[in-house]
Amino acid sequence: MTTKSEIELKSFFIFNSSYDSKEGEEYNKVLYYYPSTDDINTQVNNVGLVEAIIKFTGNFKPSGPLNSLHTQKKRQLYYEPEPNYWMVITINLPYINKTKNDSTVVEYIEEDVHDTVYRAILKQAYCMYRLFSGTYSSTEQQHSITTLRSKLEHFFSAYLKTLNLTNCDILNVFAGIHFLPLDKQNFLNVQCFINALECNYPIIEYVSFLFNDSLIWSGIEPDDTQIIYQYLIGTLLPANIETELQGGSIPRNPSSPFASLHYGRFITGPLNLKTTNTIGKVPKIFLNNEANPAVYYFIVYRALNATICLFVNGDVDLTVDLFKELDEFMGSRLSSIASDIAEYCTRNIIPPSNSDTSPRFIYFNKLNLAYKSTVHLDNRQSGNVACNKELVQIMADMNSRKDLLSYAGETIVKTMNDYWVVGKVSNLREFYVALQHKNASLIDISGLLGKVFGDSLIMWEVYDLLAVLECANGIRPQNCINVAQDEVKKICDTELKGIFFHPM
Repeated sequence: MTTKSEIELKSFFIFNSSYDSKEGEEYNKVLYYYPSTDDINTQVNNVGLVEAIIKFTGNFKPSGPLNSLHTQKKRQLYYEPEPNYWMVITINLPYINKTKNDSTVVEYIEEDVHDTVYRAILKQAYCMYRLFSGTYSSTEQQHSITTLRSKLEHFFSAYLKTLNLTNCDILNVFAGIHFLPLDKQNFLNVQCFINALECNYPIIEYVSFLFNDSLIWSGIEPDDTQIIYQYLIGTLLPANIETELQGGSIPRNPSSPFASLHYGRFITGPLNLKTTNTIGKVPKIFLNNEANPAVYYFIVYRALNATICLFVNGDVDLTVDLFKELDEFMGSRLSSIASDIAEYCTRNIIPPSNSDTSPRFIYFNKLNLAYKSTVHLDNRQSGNVACNKELVQIMADMNSRKDLLSYAGETIVKTMNDYWVVGKVSNLREFYVALQHKNASLIDISGLLGKVFGDSLIMWEVYDLLAVLECANGIRPQNCINVAQDEVKKICDTELKGIFFHPM
């Protein structure tokens, strides 16, 4: 009998290695430490050990900064987001208790923890903090170290509770954006609505538009869009969707029976415009942190399955009357647009096959941060996957070694249960496929891939790879392109639609 433990957070701390500290005052370097139950000596010792490891490895003049430390029971990862500011996370490796002949043997499974995945968790934690509080150095310079410690304590004490380390995988490395492709008419309706909103309310500098968990339009920079998107689908929207399900989506009926129904409400801002006298909680966020940091109010409004994010200049005084005007302007319009998009998706978006033998793929385009996955059943990293988790682990392992492939290349792996996992890197795009085919050999798969992946354009690479998948399911290789052409085109136009070129 065997039981497997989950990946657990052992510790998380932030320190500044440049702070001068006399003997007995080493604790001054520590800016944040979890768990807070550890005594001061333990915290100082752990920070001191990390400093020693960083300095020691630096003597060997490595090609890059120190990323991780592997031990039998733990994994420690390091990230320096700003000069001299270090973030460190320590993870307990999962293990199996094997019982044999009345004795228990503990076996630690280090291959379940990928450095690239959990270092991405550190990077995302920093980006999320920077979004709401600015950089570490700016807080210290404009205020004080005490203020910085207070902000770190306030943010990370809540943020760490949201981490589910067991469900982290290759999608955390990508931190990609799921785009929703629309037809010309619906996309034009969205664009006209956004243009009208910005023209009528000049205080709104940028707008982002989502439907369900997919992005349709964003006026802010891609790096900012990336972290905003992760915050929306991972934290803000799930909490409010639960509220909607409990209370139901009740339209506010207009005075005229011929007017459009109004389903809109503010997610950040006043909860009830009819009774409130205050604007409620409207967070301020920091955008364009690298070049020209600017502060904006982050107003989120939702109607049916459509979500619109308004980025308002942080110097503006927000009032209840302004929110009432925005609600009157957006409510019925956004409800109508959301209804049209939902109808379009019902008619045109074909969900991936749920068959156990269907090929599963993950695609990521670094140029526009777009991703598409039929491996994951949702976009929220809930652990719901459509294939064996071992295959997802193999994809993460391929991703961690992609630098060995340089500009372009491919990797093929066969598992013990007759699955083939193929990873291809080309032109800053990554494509990973898992398929089951018992009778194929490495030469067969390699030959098919070599034949099909002749075009340098990634769109045709994916198009042809899907033809290979059809071959692996029984179509003769020499006829695969001709026989599978219609089916491959159908898949590209449905499941892969919008990940290569987003409508403008």
